[in-house]
Amino acid sequence: MTTTDQTLPSRTRQWLIADRPLGRALAATDFRLEEVPLPQPGEGQVLLRTRYLSFDPSQKGMMENLASYAEPTDIGSVMPGQGIGEVLASRSPKYAPGALLRGPLGWREYAVLDASRLEPVPEGVSPSLALGVLGMTGLTAYIGLLHVGRPKPGDVLVISGAAGAVGSVAGQIGRLGGCRVIGICGGREKCESLVRELGFDAAIDYKSEKLRSRLRELCPGGIDVFFDNVGGAILNDCLARLAPGARVVICGGIARYNADPRKPEQVPPGPQNYFGLVHTNATMQGFLVHHYLEHHATAMQRLTAWVKDGAIRQKEDIVEGFENAPRALLRLFSGTNVGKQLLKV
Repeated sequence: MTTTDQTLPSRTRQWLIADRPLGRALAATDFRLEEVPLPQPGEGQVLLRTRYLSFDPSQKGMMENLASYAEPTDIGSVMPGQGIGEVLASRSPKYAPGALLRGPLGWREYAVLDASRLEPVPEGVSPSLALGVLGMTGLTAYIGLLHVGRPKPGDVLVISGAAGAVGSVAGQIGRLGGCRVIGICGGREKCESLVRELGFDAAIDYKSEKLRSRLRELCPGGIDVFFDNVGGAILNDCLARLAPGARVVICGGIARYNADPRKPEQVPPGPQNYFGLVHTNATMQGFLVHHYLEHHATAMQRLTAWVKDGAIRQKEDIVEGFENAPRALLRLFSGTNVGKQLLKV
């Protein structure tokens, strides 16, 4: 086994799932911190010190066992999540001590994982980017916009949840493709940031402005591509403003995150304006990135080039301290964060 010169840890702290937040908002009491012995890596494994953790709305669904693409979780199991770790000890020929790797570390300060489940952080970029625009966030924005939304130069692209990690990247990709990009988010400061820092053409503050009237002003010819991260009333209003041949991309559903799908009274009703798809010959499609594996390599190549050229920027909201992991995830659901939510351990 190859190791660094430092003494290897024998214990680690980890956050466990303490409750399932079905039909309600996520709470700090849904997590429990414990300290446990740390096993030594076996053949083909590496010991990692966690440097960064990534936070995404889908993690609430993982806690509820509602994310069909994720492994089921149990009460008392380690909270799942992607992270960046530094190799402290290795029994794999693939990675030497000191390497920075990305993978399913979970909410642990130290983790022992099979090397086959990990991949190196791209060279020449900040590790935090590997969890954002050069990770699942960027892939989601790229695949959803370019392969589902299929924008053309001159299209009007509207994005809900535009100040979040995926929405902010999707808007910048659309701008690079020659779209007129309009973001929908909550708060004047977020709106100003989208326009001033990320190059959006306009932004609508749904908290203080009337969405339908603002869409009429900003999209007189209708919406060509709607990239939706919210659902609910915002989706309904945008469906009423579609252009002929529009494409609606269903990426997220913030409006339903606190609903229990087993209780119909909690689930937001379907959009009343869905029949606009018929009148405008439009389409509405959902997606998951693993359905587009053949496009991942090209997506990462293009995203990396855009980041290195400065054509795409990553807005980051970084919380520090492993003990603050639950607080970092809660920020996503309170709308406090701007851009990619991370924790620096």
